Formats: sequence, structure tokens, C-alpha cells
Amino acid sequence: MQITEIKQHADNILSCIGNTPLVRFNRLFSPATATIFGKLELLNPGGSIKDRSALQIVQRAMEQGKITKDTVLIESTSGNMGIGLARICHYYGLRLLLVTDPHINPLAEKILTTFRANIVKVAQHDGQGGYLNSRLEKVRELLTEIPNSFWPDQYHNMDSPAAQEQTLAEIIQDLGMAPDYLFIPTSTCGTLRGFADAIERYGAHTKIIAVDAEGSLIFKDQANARLIPGMGASRKSHFLKIEQVHDVVHVSDEVCIAGCKLLLDRESILAGGSSGAVVKAMERYLPRLEPDATVVAIIPDNGERYLDTVYSDDWAAQHFPQSNKL
Repeated sequence: MQITEIKQHADNILSCIGNTPLVRFNRLFSPATATIFGKLELLNPGGSIKDRSALQIVQRAMEQGKITKDTVLIESTSGNMGIGLARICHYYGLRLLLVTDPHINPLAEKILTTFRANIVKVAQHDGQGGYLNSRLEKVRELLTEIPNSFWPDQYHNMDSPAAQEQTLAEIIQDLGMAPDYLFIPTSTCGTLRGFADAIERYGAHTKIIAVDAEGSLIFKDQANARLIPGMGASRKSHFLKIEQVHDVVHVSDEVCIAGCKLLLDRESILAGGSSGAVVKAMERYLPRLEPDATVVAIIPDNGERYLDTVYSDDWAAQHFPQSNKL
């Protein structure tokens, strides 16, 4: 008997980006009449959904001749986008310079340097609840100083949200339909915009619930200090089209932590701070959902980089000594 083997393999590490699993959350909320799933973007090679955006931006720029073998890529990052870019640039042999701030996770910083990314860290708070504007000012300064440099610009480059059309296609394929609700954490709003544009192209009925940080300026005008990286922003988003958003839920840093611990305790999923925000946003929203609603939560990144912060009782007690929400 002759056996014909069909081998399935990835061509390279970059082709492993995407096709992340959709997992039903059976234990997270009880009782819950809605059917809830998590799109586990934390299982991308770089541990986050930003792998998709980074790959889309770099490959498109290479196709267009904006990036050559001698180009220096310069980007602002709080961690995840930088890690996505670092792996991709390492694979293609490209030089990468990343502008970060004191909130970057120490483990994320070690990962970046392991992939040979160069790091410039700004220390000047931008007065708007974060360091984003200070990072962007430094990026613009470096672009003028360094010849043949390219800014991926995750804050304006439409190739970033375009990457999420594939993510929605994966969700629809796995569910056999479009979900009724998508809970999406916000920062640059590139992920949100990408899903929203894809929903419109599919003609789907899916409603987007944006999850933002308390103190963020994306949907509000009053800034406050924030500690969880990758959540919220200290400036308005270029990508945001408010008419694409059904509703917004704001979540504080300490409630993010509680959400992360709930996801870990109930579903054994170790996820980053923005995932905790999504969990708590869904918990608040459950009474407003139709009994037969299908809900997908975007779980953007891995929690291993947050073991010394979000998952540390000592860290939480130091930063939120009066909180009883943890």
C-alpha cells in the first residue's frame, strides 16, 4: 500500500504570524447567557496582535521600495509593536531604532535588544498622562538626523489597520458567521479601525465595543496618569472614526489587573493588561447583551512580560495601596 504524505509546514517564522486560535470562554462569567470567545493574539510569534501590523507595514514598504537593505527603521513603541518590528527586521537584516519610555516592560526591553534593536528612551513626560508625544517628537528628530530612514508610523500608516481584515476573516471562518459584538482594547486605534473597515466590507452586523483606559485622551478630553503600557493614549487617534464604534467602556489600571487575574483564574490564560480591561468591560456589559449574543474578545498580548507588574501583588500594593478591587 502506497501512502502519499502531505506535508504542511511554515516557510519561515514570519509566515507563522496570524491564524491564531479562537477559544470559547466557558468559565469566565457564570452564569452568562451570551456565548463568549477569545481571539488569542497572544499566540503570535512575538506574543501580540502587533505582529500582524508590523509585518503588513514592513512588507508593503519593501514592495514599494521605501525600505531597502540600507534603510534604518525608526519607530515609537511601548513594547509590542517594537517586538513585532524587531523580529521582522532581524529576519530581513534591517536596522531598527526604537524610541521607548520608562513604562516599557523590562522583559520586553530585553527581547528587543536580543533581536538587536537599538533603543532610545525618552524621560520627559508629555503632560498628557503619558510619554507618547515625547516619543514622537524624538522620532521626528531622529528621522531628520539619520539618512535613508523610514518611519513605519503605526499611528497613521493605513497598512497597520489593513492587517486586521485577515483577523476578522479568521474569526468568521472559525465561527461560521460574524460575531454580534467585538470587544477591542484601544491605543493607536489601528486594530479598532482595521476591524471596523473589514466589518463594513463584509457587510456584517458586528458591533464594536471599544475598551479604553481611564485617563486616556482617545475618547475623553481630560488626561490622567496611566501605568499599564499598550492601553489608551495621551493624544487623539488619527485612525478613529467614531461612527464605527457602537460604545466605549473605560477601565482603570487597577481594574485591568483584576481582569487579568480573573482570566487567569477562570480560563488559565496568562494575558497582558489590556486583556484584563477587555474582560472587565465585558463583565460590565453582559447585562446589556441579548441572551443569544455571540461575543468575541480580542486578547492582544501575552502576560509573561507582566509577571513583575500586573501579576505581582507587591507591585499592585505599591501603586494602588487604597484599592480593594484587586
